[in-house]
Amino acid sequence: MLLAAVLAWAVVRPFGWPEAVMAVPAAGIAVATGAIPLDHARAEAERLGPVVGFLAAVLVLAHFCAAEGLFQACGAWMARWAAGRPVRLLTAVFALASAITAVLSLDATIVLLTPVVFATAARTGVRPKPHVYACTHLSNTASLLLPVSNLTNLLAFAASGLSFTGFAALMALPWLAAIAVEYVVFRRFFARDLTAAAPAAPDTAAPPRMPLFAVVTVACTLTGFVVASAFGVDPAWVAAAGALVLAGRALARRTATPLTVVRAAAPAFLAFVLALGIVVRAVVDNGLAGVLGHVLPGGTGLPALLGVAALAAALANLINNLPAVLVLLPLAAPAGPGAVLAVLLGVNIGPNLTYAGSLATLLWRRIVHQHEHGVDLGEFTRLGLIAVPSSLAAAVVALWGSLQVL
Repeated sequence: MLLAAVLAWAVVRPFGWPEAVMAVPAAGIAVATGAIPLDHARAEAERLGPVVGFLAAVLVLAHFCAAEGLFQACGAWMARWAAGRPVRLLTAVFALASAITAVLSLDATIVLLTPVVFATAARTGVRPKPHVYACTHLSNTASLLLPVSNLTNLLAFAASGLSFTGFAALMALPWLAAIAVEYVVFRRFFARDLTAAAPAAPDTAAPPRMPLFAVVTVACTLTGFVVASAFGVDPAWVAAAGALVLAGRALARRTATPLTVVRAAAPAFLAFVLALGIVVRAVVDNGLAGVLGHVLPGGTGLPALLGVAALAAALANLINNLPAVLVLLPLAAPAGPGAVLAVLLGVNIGPNLTYAGSLATLLWRRIVHQHEHGVDLGEFTRLGLIAVPSSLAAAVVALWGSLQVL
């Protein structure tokens, strides 16, 4: 009941209040009533601590990349390259959203790229729907590549025992396969929108400059992830260093205040993640792990990986992908990294089926409504019913192939 209340609040967000308003008291109730012993709650908070710290650093990094003008420059590049042609714009959005999701996490794609895509569509005179929908699908699907691309990835990375480069090597082919299938589905599903374009006024504005400092900082941060992994250093420290560089520059130039940095880290959302983890641990301790343990396929053969991914996708749509990965990882980890990564495929791709599948999709929906662009639930679901099974199957087959080779 507590988990259902937390998830319902996250979906509806009454009065615009943050998710933590329900999650933190729910975690307190779970501990106070004995649903989870205090030492278990403390252990869960300690396990999630580095993940939450990393998430805070990446949010700050993405915020100051946007403040430096990185996303505006990317939007100008998309507009110039598309030249008013919807299919070319869709291709550009796929390429850019995939790269941003992989490097700066899915939150950057949802919060920072989606408004830029709206503006770019208006600037080029094309219908925004296919390109805006691409942002939400790719924020989930394209977050497979690196441990830093998604909060679920960080949890899976810790459970897999892989190095940073080993994780990326195994997930590269599934990442490409899932994105390619999504692209084909979008081309067919939005064929009518992609053949209609209103004439756009000629763009005479000078293109914004590419913020070299931000680009170099992000590149150095990515390099730092690889080096830190080789020496067993937690990636949260590297992300914090990158965030400190960009935030420190803004503070030194007085274009930001310490309060700006704190707000960029989204402390209420971080509290929600910690509290949700404690509530989910209570559910796991009180029987859910036993139930799922009987239905989770064993082994790392192709049928088993398909079954694990399908179960993870279904659970993500029932209870949201973050609780789903918290529940399934301890059950999958004994089978090895293949099973862990199959869980990740399910909880990352599966949420494209429903609004409630991931927090990123819920956030995307709010952003779209702010731009006075309606989202049809039936259309969203039909697109998901086509894209999710096909892209998930392709990604699992690609993962199985990568496991055989690597």
